[in-house]
Amino acid sequence: MRPLIGRRRLLKYAAAGLSVAAVPGAALAQTAVQRPPKQTVPDEFSVSAPVSIEVNARPLPSFDTRDRSRVRFGELEYRSGLILTSRFRGFGGLSGLRLDAKGERFIAISDKAGWFTGRIVYKGREMTGLDDVEASPMLGPDGKPITSRGWFDTEAIALDGSLVYVGLERVNQILRFDFAKGFTRAHGELIQLPLGVRKLPYNKGIEALVVVPKGLPLAGTLIAISERGLDAHGNITAFLIGRTLGLFSIRRSDNFDISDAVLLPSGGLLLLERKFSWLGGIGIRIRRVALASIAPGAVIDGPAIFEADLGNEIDNMEGIDAHVTPEGETVLTLVSDDNFSLIQRNLLLQFALVE
Repeated sequence: MRPLIGRRRLLKYAAAGLSVAAVPGAALAQTAVQRPPKQTVPDEFSVSAPVSIEVNARPLPSFDTRDRSRVRFGELEYRSGLILTSRFRGFGGLSGLRLDAKGERFIAISDKAGWFTGRIVYKGREMTGLDDVEASPMLGPDGKPITSRGWFDTEAIALDGSLVYVGLERVNQILRFDFAKGFTRAHGELIQLPLGVRKLPYNKGIEALVVVPKGLPLAGTLIAISERGLDAHGNITAFLIGRTLGLFSIRRSDNFDISDAVLLPSGGLLLLERKFSWLGGIGIRIRRVALASIAPGAVIDGPAIFEADLGNEIDNMEGIDAHVTPEGETVLTLVSDDNFSLIQRNLLLQFALVE
């Protein structure tokens, strides 16, 4: 879902059966983030082949606009943030991202069916910019951009070694790419899905994907979570695809919908959620649930570990990932989707998880 929302000062003017082919393998090192040399530099809105682009970054030295000295927010500690802009008109709509083990190289998806890859630049523990950024069209089974099929609302991403899974919300499909076969030039293949996925409401479909690695409950399973596909009790529907098959629910509360999810090495599943209303404005939160609680037929729930509103430097936050530093610190990276709107922003935020 791509809610039409405004920046803080403009809020009052703003209009929120299966086959083996579907089975993900056990997660390997994130080889999908390793790419071949960059190409050329254009300035068009969309591209038909990978191109290098320049992305500018303005720092956000604080997260709380009401108290610039505050760094602790629930169980998170603010590290740094960036406002991202580019002359390349196709840059934006960032709906999900996945990082390498160092938290440097990334793969991000745009809801306009494009890839963005590159490297986060750090000075110490703070992000200072993006480098080596490349924009690429997402290709379908026929090698043509999937936009030629009318597919564009790409909202979810998960990595499993060289395999990359992407959820297409409005058509309720999932594509699988093997980045070992050409990196972002790889052709996507549709995987078979449970019937319930295809019946998700329009523009409220698959919003989060997670592949469970070896050594954890549900290893080798692809977890697909809808934004607001509700069951008979008003809870959010989610699917287990692969080695474990089934349907489960996530208890919905306070009008929050799912926008992404990430699995921690400890086995905790973090759910990034957002809400929007005319009276309350935009809000986001992160909930923690135990992976071990997920099973076919289960209704899972967990406490909020982080909440933020328009008194904080947030926007339409749609992506979350995690990495562990050499010092053992778990860092969460959040990204926002500006919907290609002049009154929204592409934000990249990082927090340390205080456990």
